Amino acid sequence: MRILLVEDEPKIAYSIVSALTGANYRVDAVRDGETAWFRGDTEDYDLVILDLGLPKMDGLAVLKRWRAAGKMMPVLILTARGTWPERVEGIDAGADDYLAKPFQIEEVLARVRALIRRSVGQGSAILTAGPIALDTRQMRVLFDGAPVSVSPLEYRLIGYLLHHKGRVVSSSELIEHLYGDDDARDANALEAVVTRLRRKLGPDFIETRRGFGYLVSDEPA
Repeated sequence: MRILLVEDEPKIAYSIVSALTGANYRVDAVRDGETAWFRGDTEDYDLVILDLGLPKMDGLAVLKRWRAAGKMMPVLILTARGTWPERVEGIDAGADDYLAKPFQIEEVLARVRALIRRSVGQGSAILTAGPIALDTRQMRVLFDGAPVSVSPLEYRLIGYLLHHKGRVVSSSELIEHLYGDDDARDANALEAVVTRLRRKLGPDFIETRRGFGYLVSDEPA
């Protein structure tokens, strides 16, 4: 899952990036409103964490421009502005959730998980497909109830496909959401990860739709 963090306070940004990276999210961090608007307008994110008091362009203005352009990624407002009229303004501008500073990082992570699940129609923190289960709180993968050892990249791939269960996901979409800018970003590297997961979780877990992408469903391929 790919997250855009928009926060101009370095210590807060570092804390959030560290926590999200440790929870196996891919994070892009920017510090001003103009850059945030451009990134959100031109790239695909699973969620945005957006501060309001930003240089160059206010966070609410950024959010309104995204929504006016039809950008529907979930947005969590994270700000020192804590009065209820300001919260109402943020929600009315198109925010999906609101968390005032100071905050506990565990609450940020919980809200991130919930917003991403809801955005794809998933209600539970435990995502399943047949005998496979992914516990997003504990960051564990289970096969028939037994834990399976996976790498961070394998975990992100399982998580993305389970969040989008029943939909064919293209290789380009997976690469965009799973890899960092310095990682190998090609279809052959992705196919190698899929092959490793089939060895660990069974050959029918991930179905390849030639020319289209990959599919996870409750029905065997």
